[in-house]
Amino acid sequence: MHVPDGFFNVVVSISAGAVAAAGVAVCLRGARRELDDRTAPMAGLVAAFIFAVQMLNFPVAAGTSGHLLGGTLAAILVGPYTAVLCMAVVLLVQGFFFADGGLTALGVNITLMGIVAVAVGWTVFRLITRSRGVVVAASFVAALVSVPAAALAFTLLFWVGGTAPIEVGTVAAAMGGVHVLIGVGEGLITAVTVSTVLAIRPDLVYGARGLAAPLVLRGADGDATVVQQTPAPARTPAQQTPARSSAEAEAEAQVRAQAGPRRLGWFLPAGIAVAALLAGAVSFYASSSPDGLERVAEDKGFIGHATDHALAEQPLADYGEVGGIPVGVAGLIGVVVTLVVGAALFFAVRRLAERHASKDEVSA
Repeated sequence: MHVPDGFFNVVVSISAGAVAAAGVAVCLRGARRELDDRTAPMAGLVAAFIFAVQMLNFPVAAGTSGHLLGGTLAAILVGPYTAVLCMAVVLLVQGFFFADGGLTALGVNITLMGIVAVAVGWTVFRLITRSRGVVVAASFVAALVSVPAAALAFTLLFWVGGTAPIEVGTVAAAMGGVHVLIGVGEGLITAVTVSTVLAIRPDLVYGARGLAAPLVLRGADGDATVVQQTPAPARTPAQQTPARSSAEAEAEAQVRAQAGPRRLGWFLPAGIAVAALLAGAVSFYASSSPDGLERVAEDKGFIGHATDHALAEQPLADYGEVGGIPVGVAGLIGVVVTLVVGAALFFAVRRLAERHASKDEVSA
């Protein structure tokens, strides 16, 4: 659903850019509470993974394809604020390195694929998990709903400030219909990814924190003690309790053992290898059919309002097709660039959060 240049007038483009900038600023602040020793490197990996999977267009109907948006997946794995930053990094890399998504439409794309998709997906996910606690099923439903929600938001924006007149009801029905089908693929990819991470490292799934069944400890006398398996937040020295019973110490040790190691360890290189495999090899087999937005624009007659990308002549444009670079090579370059940019951003936000925490501790 990468919106090209030329679809929106100046007012909507600037307004969407302002909304996107404000949203990213809010998320930079909110991400300080989400990023820790695990989620900071995990967020860089998630951004690179989303970049790789977005290259894998899958057929959804005759002559139409779709690809992962990834906002809901990122929100479940690393938190909603960090997820918006992940999407912003992916869209920036795609726009400036691969001419995918217009530069004047960058604000629109971040608003739709980042803010709207993440907000809707995370809200649906939390509503389901609060009542039922089924993480994988909730991730499927949330991801499915987020895609047509972003598509309908595009329709609304295009009705307000598109460069071509449209019958809003007709376009909304077309966009919503095809993106429900794409949403099914989004839901399946999200559910499979979340279930895989849950099976390997459940402590790395942000959306599953606090949803695990309580740990029950039984003493020699048969008394049961229920301990919540949610890792406790870091405490300052002034907040730490000086004395603990042996039962409390044993309970905490078991909780930490079940929560897994704090750092990603082998999970990080394994995740990078998966992203590299998808972008470097599987991308050759992606569907070449136009995606949902392109198909609707063709059918409804406003595709001609798209203008050429400002960077359309650079070698990596259209994932290497302009420069004669194999799509797999371009994909590997994209994974590396996204990982580096994302890691730099997330560790910078993490470092800033640590500085604020240190100042607060000194003040206390």
